[in-house]
Amino acid sequence: MHERKESRSRRAVQAEATRAALIEAALRLFVEKGYHHTGTEEVVAEAGVGTRGALYHHFADKLALFEAVFVTVEEELVAQAAAKHPGPEMRALSQLRQGLVGFLDASLTPRVQRILLIDGPAVLGWLRWRELESRYGLGAVRAMLDRAVEEGDLAATSPVDALAHVLLAAADEAALYIANAPDKRAARDHSVQALNALLDGLQTT
Repeated sequence: MHERKESRSRRAVQAEATRAALIEAALRLFVEKGYHHTGTEEVVAEAGVGTRGALYHHFADKLALFEAVFVTVEEELVAQAAAKHPGPEMRALSQLRQGLVGFLDASLTPRVQRILLIDGPAVLGWLRWRELESRYGLGAVRAMLDRAVEEGDLAATSPVDALAHVLLAAADEAALYIANAPDKRAARDHSVQALNALLDGLQTT
């Protein structure tokens, strides 16, 4: 019995390692070549996991693999934001500003540009893309707006639910603008300027 449990545990560890290798290989290739110019056989070869059977054991198809890559990049952004550890004295609107500007800065990186902003909407479709973007961003934006109301920096009558959606949509649209702009650095600076004006307009005087 003990040996069977150990065998199952080893297989589970190996399966997870194979899945992780496929996601990492797909991420590298999708960033370098784009989703539509990357074949599943290339992903399998890059991951070093044998045949395409290993890929289809973990993912229903290439689209499912892309969604796993998309989620991986989203989770990296969440982890990076959490690692910044804003001080306890930072007020909610300042923290929200920092997080949204951080997202715009991340949109300058190849993996965020290609996976989240260029291929993401095209491959997943607009509705699924917005659903995943909202899953990772909407709750955090809403929580910071609620705190801003408690701190008195946002009017108690503010439509917090609508504001959360508007701010997230503005950040997503700004990131798409940056990713597709000829001069991405200038587009980033202009987007931050616009985002700051939007957030300044929310704050109570």
